[in-house]
Amino acid sequence: MCRLTPIAGNKVNQPLQGILERYHLDLAGAPNFLRILARSPAAMGAYTAAEQALADGQLTPGQREQIALAVAEINDCNYCLVAHTLTSRDAGLSDEDIRLARTATAHDPKTAAMLRFTQAVVLQRGDVRDVELETVRGAGVSDFEVIEIIANIALNIFTNYLNIVSNTEVDFPMLHPEFKNPRAAENTCGLSYENNSHRP
Repeated sequence: MCRLTPIAGNKVNQPLQGILERYHLDLAGAPNFLRILARSPAAMGAYTAAEQALADGQLTPGQREQIALAVAEINDCNYCLVAHTLTSRDAGLSDEDIRLARTATAHDPKTAAMLRFTQAVVLQRGDVRDVELETVRGAGVSDFEVIEIIANIALNIFTNYLNIVSNTEVDFPMLHPEFKNPRAAENTCGLSYENNSHRP
């Protein structure tokens, strides 16, 4: 059961309405995550502003989705795993790309380095070693991109924690992880879906 109550579309107050209009959002038919977030206009405004700013950044939509998958796997946030599995497909990722991202790797060497760095930042709470920073730079990742990776990690940790605390009800097709250990990053995992016809 959801522990935080999603806001109804007809209960939008003036501050929230301003945010929704600014970012062209509509709570009618919105996923449970956004309707829970909308309980706090301040949090909603912070999230939407950060999401829009990072979407205009240097990382590609696919790389941002891969980071989101890696972070959600570490934090064991099933709601975010489901959501980002679906939005990853919209960003052009294959099922294999999605599976690899959940284990913090990728076929592309630069993206793989970015995801290993993402994993280190999350698991070590930012206290990465010099060699880890040197390794990601050695793969061609600029300091500009390192900062964006960290910003995307922070945004995804927020959404993970909100959905975990809320126990947000999954309102789109369910993904079933084969393992539940958030630190099993070296292992592979399969994905199965009940339905692939909907998007969050």
